Amino acid sequence: MTQGGTSVLEREETREETEPGDHERFAHYVRKEKIMQSAMSGKPVIALCGKVWVPGRDPGKFPVCPRCKEIYDGLRDPQDGGEGDSTK
Repeated sequence: MTQGGTSVLEREETREETEPGDHERFAHYVRKEKIMQSAMSGKPVIALCGKVWVPGRDPGKFPVCPRCKEIYDGLRDPQDGGEGDSTK
Protein backbone atom coordinates (compact mmCIF):
# COMPACT_ATOMS: atom_id res chain seq x y z
CA MET A 1 0.00 0.00 0.00
CA THR A 2 1.40 3.42 -0.98
CA GLN A 3 0.78 6.55 1.06
CA GLY A 4 0.50 9.88 -0.68
CA GLY A 5 1.22 13.25 0.78
CA THR A 6 0.16 16.80 0.23
CA SER A 7 2.40 19.80 0.18
CA VAL A 8 1.87 23.49 -0.32
CA LEU A 9 4.06 25.43 -2.68
CA GLU A 10 4.18 29.09 -1.75
CA ARG A 11 5.14 31.86 -4.13
CA GLU A 12 5.13 35.61 -3.85
CA GLU A 13 2.61 37.43 -6.04
CA THR A 14 4.40 40.03 -8.16
CA ARG A 15 1.71 41.17 -10.63
CA GLU A 16 0.55 44.77 -10.48
CA GLU A 17 -2.78 45.10 -12.23
CA THR A 18 -4.88 48.21 -12.28
CA GLU A 19 -8.52 47.25 -12.47
CA PRO A 20 -11.57 48.67 -10.70
CA GLY A 21 -11.02 48.36 -6.95
CA ASP A 22 -7.23 48.06 -7.18
CA HIS A 23 -6.82 51.53 -5.64
CA GLU A 24 -7.67 49.91 -2.30
CA ARG A 25 -4.68 47.58 -2.52
CA PHE A 26 -1.96 50.21 -2.94
CA ALA A 27 -0.13 52.93 -1.06
CA HIS A 28 -0.63 56.22 -2.91
CA TYR A 29 1.42 59.38 -3.36
CA VAL A 30 -0.17 62.53 -1.89
CA ARG A 31 1.25 66.05 -1.63
CA LYS A 32 2.86 66.64 1.77
CA GLU A 33 0.76 69.66 2.71
CA LYS A 34 -2.44 67.74 1.93
CA ILE A 35 -1.46 64.91 4.30
CA MET A 36 -0.99 67.38 7.16
CA GLN A 37 -4.29 69.13 6.39
CA SER A 38 -6.12 65.80 6.34
CA ALA A 39 -4.54 64.71 9.62
CA MET A 40 -5.78 67.89 11.30
CA SER A 41 -9.20 68.19 9.65
CA GLY A 42 -10.16 64.58 8.86
CA LYS A 43 -11.01 65.61 5.30
CA PRO A 44 -10.14 63.32 2.36
CA VAL A 45 -7.02 63.71 0.24
CA ILE A 46 -6.55 63.17 -3.49
CA ALA A 47 -3.67 60.94 -4.61
CA LEU A 48 -1.65 61.77 -7.71
CA CYS A 49 -3.60 59.03 -9.54
CA GLY A 50 -6.92 60.64 -8.57
CA LYS A 51 -8.00 58.31 -5.73
CA VAL A 52 -9.91 60.20 -3.00
CA TRP A 53 -9.90 58.87 0.59
CA VAL A 54 -9.13 59.69 4.23
CA PRO A 55 -5.71 58.17 5.05
CA GLY A 56 -5.76 55.79 7.96
CA ARG A 57 -3.72 52.71 7.08
CA ASP A 58 0.03 52.19 7.26
CA PRO A 59 1.20 52.76 3.65
CA GLY A 60 4.30 50.66 4.36
CA LYS A 61 2.12 47.54 4.33
CA PHE A 62 1.06 47.99 0.70
CA PRO A 63 2.86 48.15 -2.64
CA VAL A 64 3.08 51.60 -4.26
CA CYS A 65 0.32 52.41 -6.75
CA PRO A 66 1.91 51.97 -10.20
CA ARG A 67 0.01 54.94 -11.61
CA CYS A 68 1.10 57.22 -8.72
CA LYS A 69 4.70 56.08 -9.26
CA GLU A 70 4.55 56.89 -12.98
CA ILE A 71 3.23 60.36 -12.15
CA TYR A 72 5.82 60.90 -9.40
CA ASP A 73 8.59 59.83 -11.80
CA GLY A 74 7.35 62.37 -14.35
CA LEU A 75 5.93 59.87 -16.83
CA ARG A 76 2.32 61.14 -16.51
CA ASP A 77 0.52 64.32 -15.45
CA PRO A 78 -0.95 64.44 -11.90
CA GLN A 79 -4.70 63.95 -11.54
CA ASP A 80 -4.96 65.57 -8.11
CA GLY A 81 -5.43 69.14 -9.31
CA GLY A 82 -2.13 70.44 -7.89
CA GLU A 83 1.44 71.24 -8.79
CA GLY A 84 4.76 70.69 -6.99
CA ASP A 85 6.40 68.02 -4.86
CA SER A 86 4.58 64.98 -3.57
CA THR A 87 5.17 62.11 -1.17
CA LYS A 88 3.63 58.84 -0.02
